[in-house]
Amino acid sequence: IHNKKYSWRNAWKFGNQHQGTATSSKWRQSKPAIKENYSTRGQNGRANAPIKDEYLSMPWFGMDIGGTLTKLVYFEPKDITPDEQDEEADSLRSIRRYLTKNSAYGKTGHRDAHLQMDNVEIRKRKGSLHFIRFQTTDMGNFLSLAKQKGMAELVTTVCATGGGAFKFENDFREQVNMKLAKFDELDTLIKGILFAEIQNRTECYYYENARDIMKSEKKAFDFSQPYPFILVNVGSGVSILAVYGPDNYKRVSGTSLGGGTFLGLCCLLTGCNTFEEAIQLATKGDNRKVDKLVRDIYGGDYDRFGLTGDLVASSFGQMHLKDKRSSVSREDLANATLVTITNNIGLIARMCALNEKMDKVVFVGNFLRVNPIAMKLLAYAMEFWSNGTLKGLFLEHEGYFGALGCLLQFNGEIAAALNETTDKTASCSQSPTTNKLDPLSEFDPLSVDSTPPKETQR
Repeated sequence: IHNKKYSWRNAWKFGNQHQGTATSSKWRQSKPAIKENYSTRGQNGRANAPIKDEYLSMPWFGMDIGGTLTKLVYFEPKDITPDEQDEEADSLRSIRRYLTKNSAYGKTGHRDAHLQMDNVEIRKRKGSLHFIRFQTTDMGNFLSLAKQKGMAELVTTVCATGGGAFKFENDFREQVNMKLAKFDELDTLIKGILFAEIQNRTECYYYENARDIMKSEKKAFDFSQPYPFILVNVGSGVSILAVYGPDNYKRVSGTSLGGGTFLGLCCLLTGCNTFEEAIQLATKGDNRKVDKLVRDIYGGDYDRFGLTGDLVASSFGQMHLKDKRSSVSREDLANATLVTITNNIGLIARMCALNEKMDKVVFVGNFLRVNPIAMKLLAYAMEFWSNGTLKGLFLEHEGYFGALGCLLQFNGEIAAALNETTDKTASCSQSPTTNKLDPLSEFDPLSVDSTPPKETQR
């Protein structure tokens, strides 16, 4: 895997298909990270001149349509020639200005300007990447805006992933005459992560002094040699992958206790209504008023096994006592819920890293969006359970990797994705039969892993 000839950087740069070392039937082999987009090859084996393709016309963007949020990554070309400017349609200029000059769109649309990537090269074009999100409930407004801006006249195909790529397929076709080329979320997720790291040397980070949450500091991590690594995708549920290469990975574990569990319990226990509200409550709470600690049982540290007195021995372990229940706040309950979920995820992730003999664990998923306290708690859990041998790693462009991976799809893959659903009718709007529902992430409102991945052979 680390052979220079087949390194992941060369695979992205030169189009070499990465060759994994494992041959077990468990290994999932997806499409090559890059394909040569040429019409034919001559007898000498050299590629002939490429043919202009309708799928590659501007504007370029990828979409990840989740149950709660839709993420859109837009490529703004910066190398437009004078001839292109003369031929460029007014509607294309209007779309570019609208997307890049605004930071808010309607009631819920927002461009994360701090995440903008400049000097990016995609399909031999140089430009900037813009990261935009809006509530999926506003999809109707998005389609109306696309129609108003003339996008339907410019774009025939949209690369998309997420549960909404199935749910809104008919709306795209009927309202703006666009086809959705649907891509597997795990494929696009990994492609997006790797591309982001290439473009941004500070993409990956960890928390220094993770055991002291109040004093832990964010530090850049060198992720230039990523393989192998554990990828923990935290949505409503949790899926854990072992990644050996850009096209070589398998699902090794998971748990139903994820972001959906946190939000559901918080709504029941505190009366909150949104994920953001639950996080705000958790930030101000103290789980020690809810949980039973080691010192509550032993009167202090349990030295024989190196367990400190402030370690949680039983989550919500004090809530059977009436006086304890009457003294806790909504904030304490939310914080205890978050600690319970993150401790469990951290422990499972550490066990997976041990089983797969990997020393890097990367956490992704929309559960981590605007959620620094969860990241710090995951970092603490990894540090504690591994006794300092493992660090929890996180990524700056959290939540956008699926959309970014869609943007990176090439002509051959777009055509294949379209062919898969050409003959499907509106009554067959469910996922293709080649996919199986993942019970941990079925149309997941919190996860970038919200549509069913292709079935891994077992």
